[in-house]
Amino acid sequence: MNVKHTIRMCAVVLGVVLYLQTTAVMAGIITTDQIAPQSRIEAEKLKIQTFMDRAEVKDRLQSFGVEASMSKARVAAMTDEEVHAMAQKIDTMPAGGRVHDSDLVLILLIVLLILLI
Repeated sequence: MNVKHTIRMCAVVLGVVLYLQTTAVMAGIITTDQIAPQSRIEAEKLKIQTFMDRAEVKDRLQSFGVEASMSKARVAAMTDEEVHAMAQKIDTMPAGGRVHDSDLVLILLIVLLILLI
């Protein structure tokens, strides 16, 4: 009986210790709308900063008298709406150049001239 009594006492003590160690935790459901805007803005800022770090963009900005440090500070100070608008403009910009019809005619004339010579 002594062993059964010891086991019961250990179980009671363990139960009391485990009960007293629990703390109240407040949890709530976080919606995607609460998380997504910040991660979207951070991704768009990174896209803008990557675009601004390109050599041809830096050269063009310097030709306008804008230093690279000034452009980085401006990107960091942009509002969420400005960041979103600029990221959309970067997404819609053509990757290369677009060949217009007049450019195509000029290229064909040059090729014909080279073939004739």
